[in-house]
Amino acid sequence: MKDYYATLGVSENATEEDLKKAYRKLAMKYHPDRNPGNKDAEEKFKEISEAYAILSDPQKKAQYDQFGTTEGVSSDFDIGDIFSRVFGDLFGQGQEDIFGDFFGHGRKQKESRIRKEDVKVQLTIDFMEACFGAKKKIKVHRSKICSHCNGTGAEKGGIATCPLCGGRGEVSYTAGFMSIRRTCQRCGGTGEIITKKCKMCKGKGSVYNDEELAVRIPVGVDNDDVLRVRDKGSNGGDLYIYINVKPHELFKRDGKNIHIKLPISFVQAALGAEVEVPTIHGLEKLSISPGTQNGEIFTLRGKGINAGGVVGNEIVEVFIEIPKKLNKEQKRILTEFANTEGNCNVSENFISRIKNLIS
Repeated sequence: MKDYYATLGVSENATEEDLKKAYRKLAMKYHPDRNPGNKDAEEKFKEISEAYAILSDPQKKAQYDQFGTTEGVSSDFDIGDIFSRVFGDLFGQGQEDIFGDFFGHGRKQKESRIRKEDVKVQLTIDFMEACFGAKKKIKVHRSKICSHCNGTGAEKGGIATCPLCGGRGEVSYTAGFMSIRRTCQRCGGTGEIITKKCKMCKGKGSVYNDEELAVRIPVGVDNDDVLRVRDKGSNGGDLYIYINVKPHELFKRDGKNIHIKLPISFVQAALGAEVEVPTIHGLEKLSISPGTQNGEIFTLRGKGINAGGVVGNEIVEVFIEIPKKLNKEQKRILTEFANTEGNCNVSENFISRIKNLIS
């Protein structure tokens, strides 16, 4: 088992400042620039960096102190990041690639003047468009590489090599035994400076415009879904479309299932009937069983949303509509019906059952 405290030469009660001091001292001793070709020193440098990475992180330290291991907690660490945090107050922030090729950090690439940017838009679609998919046109405010200067930001002949970094895009200097490289502040890492700005983009290399794009809305999208369209953001970034679905006056949705409330008459509920039910696919016939109660559920299988190889259902909840007005003949018939019920008063039967339960 690794003893990180012993590796840094500190006690278990070491403070953050104690850890920094110990790491600085050992880093100065074992840094590869001070020990060229010494594999043992290079390995030791990695060990002290790992120890500091664990003990300076509260979550990793707690796991290590309790169990003697960081298993289950990510122990990845970046030596360059550690050095930046520990030595940053001594040599200033912003040092990049200070370990050169010792730990796999290659030479810094020149920065591009053009930055990719993602673009986000809101799109409201109809309920049926969400169910079956659609092709929509949307207006996007995005930037594209300037056609006049091809992204250079300069008029023809208006670019020169940066005099500060000599075209490298970075400047280097030594601090003690270390060689430190930084992005050139004069050219921003491009290695070039503009001596005559492009008259169209004013030196930015790209221009903003409103553009109409045709996009395909896939089958089954829902509220708050986000669609990603590659390379349709600014300067080759991505376009993110946030979906809002309008509510429907008849249908509600639960995943791939469609819900609807269907009115039926009390005669249809009592005697049973075959009725037509609206679905997103059109009208479908549904058999209402005799004696159907208010709020009873019926399922029309396969009449929901068909997306991703999964087909939803339509869930039909019936509710019985009671007519507010009856003509004389209807009243007479219902009165005769009531007289034939005998001792079948619903409320009386219910009260009787309650009395039996509490007695």
